Amino acid sequence: MAARPTVLHVTDLTYPAAGRRYGDEDTRLSARLREEFTVALCHPVDAVRLMDGFDAVLVRNSGPVLHHREAYDAFRARAAAHGTRVLNPLHGRGDMAGKGYLVELTAAGYPVIPTADRSEDLGRLPQAPAYVVKPVQGADSLGLRTVPAAGLPGLAGPVADGGLLVQPRIDFRYEVSFYFVDRVFQYALYAPRPDRRWELEPYRADAADLEFAQRFVDWNTLDHGIQRVDACRTRGGGLLLVELEDLNPYLSLDLLDSGTRDAFTAALVRSLHSLLDAG
Repeated sequence: MAARPTVLHVTDLTYPAAGRRYGDEDTRLSARLREEFTVALCHPVDAVRLMDGFDAVLVRNSGPVLHHREAYDAFRARAAAHGTRVLNPLHGRGDMAGKGYLVELTAAGYPVIPTADRSEDLGRLPQAPAYVVKPVQGADSLGLRTVPAAGLPGLAGPVADGGLLVQPRIDFRYEVSFYFVDRVFQYALYAPRPDRRWELEPYRADAADLEFAQRFVDWNTLDHGIQRVDACRTRGGGLLLVELEDLNPYLSLDLLDSGTRDAFTAALVRSLHSLLDAG
């Protein structure tokens, strides 16, 4: 009997995420993976010491990198040096590499919340009553703050020092997230109330929605793994990208019907097998 592939499932089961239960999602997901793989769970700070003993590493709800930057950098360096199979592969261009892609996409004319990271570009942002300031390496709203329009000129110094992004604060109707595995759409969820981001409901995406989301997934060029395209529906009816989550997007699997959840986990299993076969 052939040996089952081994997978190191990286997660922080106790991270206190607002409105989400990392531990519940990952323990249930790992139970499904154990049907086809030998699985061990570990905290992100332990991954670099354990990863060499496994056929693949699955990074899931591991929490913001800011909380374990040194360990994460060591993990990436070791994975590159040893050719470790990681899901998601570590060449993602979205949040995995920091939020600088929002500036790149703005300059390229993509439908994204306009973003600037240089003091000389602040004046090119659309006029708005307020602006959002966030760290380039931020996650989970860490370091995010809002300043009134009158405070925009005062941001020139901090932005010039590097590491900060500035965006106009968008008056949107709702936020919606599109979930993909290996660039294939799986399901969508949305938050009907903007003030309750994690009170999500199933969302029926139409052809225009899927064309919007697919454009960013294809731009990211990740052949394997999970991506979550977070967008907002503006008062004018259009969609704008908020974030392209390609490191450890929370999946809200508990909100799905059993058929959709089973289809998603089956797609993830296929992705892992494909990653292992490609190696």
